[in-house]
Amino acid sequence: MSLESVQAHFKQWNREKDIMEFETSSATVDQAAETIGVILARIAKTLSFKGEDDAAILIVTAGDAKIDNKKFRQTFGYKARMLSPDEVLEQTGHKIGGVCPFGLKNDLQVFLDISMKRFESVFPACGNANSAIELTLDELDTYSSAKDWVDVCKGWEEAKQEDAILHTRI
Repeated sequence: MSLESVQAHFKQWNREKDIMEFETSSATVDQAAETIGVILARIAKTLSFKGEDDAAILIVTAGDAKIDNKKFRQTFGYKARMLSPDEVLEQTGHKIGGVCPFGLKNDLQVFLDISMKRFESVFPACGNANSAIELTLDELDTYSSAKDWVDVCKGWEEAKQEDAILHTRI
């Protein structure tokens, strides 16, 4: 059902046929990167957190980024607390491994992390552990009805600097 809700979501932009379905799992960032054939940073992972008043919030980040608790608290005004797998399913309608900001069960606030801004396109899941879609950042912003871009991650800047150094040596 989850994949179907995402397909229905993308129908309004005539993009439902662009959803890729795989025979192998794309449930983790590593699996998705290997299955799609891209670097793991280009996998857009959707993380689910407890928001204010028990409403969840979703943060979509680059695959190589990790939540920075200090930045999260400064941005949202409360401690980052991830949802349990049951809470994720209850709030989003998607199981862990297929969580995405599309075709959601509840009207949740979605935030996009700037860790993805180094790419022209990224690959978020589409509701199950065997699906993804390639989207430009503008498309991701539009299709997810994102509330805002935020800076709540760490770890990805180091990878970006290492890439820059590597490319200057070549």
